[in-house]
Amino acid sequence: MSGFRIQYAPPADQACTGMDTALRARFDRAMRLVADHPYGCGSTPIGRETDRREATVADVLIRYYVSRSVLTLTIVRVVYL
Repeated sequence: MSGFRIQYAPPADQACTGMDTALRARFDRAMRLVADHPYGCGSTPIGRETDRREATVADVLIRYYVSRSVLTLTIVRVVYL
């Protein structure tokens, strides 16, 4: 079980919906690792806010917010080629 719940903002959700099946499977596996270690997995803070982060998972760039009080990661941007 993951430490944090993952939710997607509408633009990020729409980008994920457009992924091909193989990429989506790799991406979902990688996101489970991020949910277990939101401050790790090669992520970096954006600016001075440690809870606002960016990472590349399964060759997909994501931006997300960590909400420690409710154990939720909100993915706000997903960019892939």
